[in-house]
Amino acid sequence: MVDANLLVTYDSSRGGKAKEEVEACLKEAGAKARFLKSDVTGLFQLNVKDPKVVVKKLVKSCKSDPDKFKLTYHYVPIDKWVKSDVKKMQEVTKKFGEKIKKEEKWKLNLHKRHYEGDSRELITKLTDPIDKPNVDLSDPDKIVQVEIVGAKAGIALLGKDELLEVTKIKG
Repeated sequence: MVDANLLVTYDSSRGGKAKEEVEACLKEAGAKARFLKSDVTGLFQLNVKDPKVVVKKLVKSCKSDPDKFKLTYHYVPIDKWVKSDVKKMQEVTKKFGEKIKKEEKWKLNLHKRHYEGDSRELITKLTDPIDKPNVDLSDPDKIVQVEIVGAKAGIALLGKDELLEVTKIKG
């Protein structure tokens, strides 16, 4: 089974229209997606070629015409999937942390769905293995993105233009 390499959150009351919006935005970015099965309402799990390149194009598109993004909210590339076990996730955050340069500012984003556990405590455990001094929650150079979907966690190391947060762009 193929794992998703792009997660998209959307208005769950308008799933059909949201899917059309995703397809239109991806087409404009020169990408074609395969929609995979998602057990989470409001979350599309997609497989696309070069998800980070696609999201960079979508960020530019959203900045120039935010109205194209009415029903979708976040476009998140995924580098690696692991079990949503703290130790397994820590192994990946440690590896990604090693790729952050000492002078770079960074932060960790966490979104969890169908997963029990305190978010603050989890963030602490996932950032512990990252031995880099410059945490910056408002303007990081690198983002360690952790998307927990039940028993699995998708994790990515992203540049600030490789994550599309529509609501932030719209202000």
